[in-house]
Amino acid sequence: MTTRDVIVIGAGAAGSSAAFHLAKTGRKVTLLEKEKEQPIKACGGGMAASVQTLFPFNLSPVIDEVIKEVNFSWCLSDPVTAQLPGSAPFWIVRREKLDELITNKAIAEGVEFIKPFFVENLFKENSHWKVTSKTGKQLTAKAIVIADGSSSPWPQKFGLGPKTLHYASTTSVRLNRRGNLTNNTTRFEFGLVHHGFAWAFPIKEGVSVGVGTFIGQDSSDTNKVLETFLPSLGFNPTEGRRKEASLRVWNGHCSLHNDGIVVVGDAASLCDPFLAEGLRPALLSGKEAAYALNKWLTDRSYNLNNYTKAMKKKWGDSMIWGKRIAQVFYRFPKVGYQLGIKRPTAPQRIAEILSGNLGYGDIANRVIKRLLFQS
Repeated sequence: MTTRDVIVIGAGAAGSSAAFHLAKTGRKVTLLEKEKEQPIKACGGGMAASVQTLFPFNLSPVIDEVIKEVNFSWCLSDPVTAQLPGSAPFWIVRREKLDELITNKAIAEGVEFIKPFFVENLFKENSHWKVTSKTGKQLTAKAIVIADGSSSPWPQKFGLGPKTLHYASTTSVRLNRRGNLTNNTTRFEFGLVHHGFAWAFPIKEGVSVGVGTFIGQDSSDTNKVLETFLPSLGFNPTEGRRKEASLRVWNGHCSLHNDGIVVVGDAASLCDPFLAEGLRPALLSGKEAAYALNKWLTDRSYNLNNYTKAMKKKWGDSMIWGKRIAQVFYRFPKVGYQLGIKRPTAPQRIAEILSGNLGYGDIANRVIKRLLFQS
């Protein structure tokens, strides 16, 4: 039986990124995807332009819009506008197109891509990992990357990621025209959603609208929110294709590795707990996991804990503060909007976080103290 260096489970943004970077080092990689066709994903598709530095190829073919202005509102009024820095804008992509691009780049580097392949069982036998499909097909590898998203059963089985999972409930709507959303702008609405917010991102010849709830998983008011929010954007209240999802968000520092196995992206619960940004940590974790696994495959004395440490430093330390801000902001949203959004410097700070120029730690102490004192 052929033994691969690495099997990557899941061909989304994180998995395809890990596969590409591993193959680039010359590793023999197999990428598995359970879906036969590329599905439309419940994702707004927003990501910091700084992710371009993670790849040696151009991401521009899948960029639908470059966001230069962010508009905030409270119950469709009390507007605030922030201009994004010209050197670091916010990009909008369609997830299925981004995933396809990176997967194709990985295949071009020699990655074996198998779909559909639904992983029924995953276990370690002696020094190798075994992956078995629903149809009984078995593959063998020296290492595993778990990248099959928020519904993955494998992280908890192998002691990876947070012991207690925290979810955001999201509903995305794809619309086939622009409504009144102007070019190069995006909307964030904080007043209509209980413990969360709504957003509107422009995509090619359309708009991606979403509703996210970050404390608890109650999405029962989503339709009511959309009945109000969609007309404000120039759409019929029932218009568009809708998709619901539960998204694992960051919930504390935890191990993202074990013996020859790592977890990346949404499966690793890396999503931003305040603004729900998941693409940047997905792509970052894919690259960092590939780097660590390549070192480990070369020298087994290399500690995969270095991957966990890298993600803690480059992402998790900021998310500690993002979670704390979210816990206060979404419990006292009106106060949060007045003190966290409407302050003269606040919109620009959020814009810089979206563009990747700032982390939550840069603003957290002042924001949390201000919110707690006023609430």
